[in-house]
Amino acid sequence: MASLPTMIGELRSQFMRELNEALTSKDLEALKVKYLGKKGPVQSLMHELRHATSEERPQLGKLINDLKEELLSHCDHSLHRVKLQEQNARLATEWVDVTLPGRKHNLGRAHPIQQMLQRILDILIGMGFSVRYGPDVDTDYYNFGGLNFPEDHPARDMQDTFYLENGLLLRTHTSNVQVHAMEQFEPPLRIVAPGRAFRNEDISARSHIFFHQVEGFYIDKGVTFADLMAVMEEFLSKILGEKVETLFRPSYFPFVEPGMEVDVRCTACKGKGCKLCKHTGWLEILGTGMIHPNVLRNGGIDPEIYSGFAWGMGIERLTILHYDIPDIRYFTENDQRFLEQFP
Repeated sequence: MASLPTMIGELRSQFMRELNEALTSKDLEALKVKYLGKKGPVQSLMHELRHATSEERPQLGKLINDLKEELLSHCDHSLHRVKLQEQNARLATEWVDVTLPGRKHNLGRAHPIQQMLQRILDILIGMGFSVRYGPDVDTDYYNFGGLNFPEDHPARDMQDTFYLENGLLLRTHTSNVQVHAMEQFEPPLRIVAPGRAFRNEDISARSHIFFHQVEGFYIDKGVTFADLMAVMEEFLSKILGEKVETLFRPSYFPFVEPGMEVDVRCTACKGKGCKLCKHTGWLEILGTGMIHPNVLRNGGIDPEIYSGFAWGMGIERLTILHYDIPDIRYFTENDQRFLEQFP
């Protein structure tokens, strides 16, 4: 084993020659891997110790470790020096105007639809409602049949539906949560169900093929039409931030009886008539009514004991009213100039 110190000396000399030839940080990184890597010559010297006697191994092992630390020190020192030289060379060729203003990083913010949805939920939760979510893809029964839509009922023509395979469809309203909730829970029920809905309609300033809706319903003993009117008046005054002028019109929906639509004075034209309100001065924002007895029965609730009311509203429509936005299409165009107006 007398040749091992000689091998160490030769390896040191060879390393120093290559170190002097390494001119870039990339060369030095490669040199470090070449000599000190797992398959490098320094690691190979450790295998030579198996030929040494037990008395020689401690001393020879120390020589190898000292060599390893020496080469590592040379590499790190040279790498630091070369990187500093490269940095100085790069800075000498680059010019930065330190008087220029920094780049502004804008904070993210919620979409105006999401902001309005959160306001709606905050108000309704404060009024005693709990939040339930339902599926965007549902069966015909929960979207139509369970809500008192017969197979051949003309009311189905009111909502052009996206039908899928296996009897599924994209829900046309968040009312599909009603029967789901009645099957799972016993009255009293005071639930609000937010989510997306989909209808195959012409895209215009007033309508889109997908939109956001909030369905609310209250079922208990002795619930009356007066309770419905009181909740609507209280909610609309809170969500629109003022005592708004409302118009309640009788209307037909298969899942309520009696039913009505609620209009508010158009905020875009202040009731004078515009494209958004179809020059009527009024803008429909929700449909409501007393839950039909058949719907209660379909949910497993006895209509002789319980009664309730339900309503559905479009979040886009409320957002338009609140911010005086003239076109529903703005919400889906992702125009940053529009979105930045809603901090």
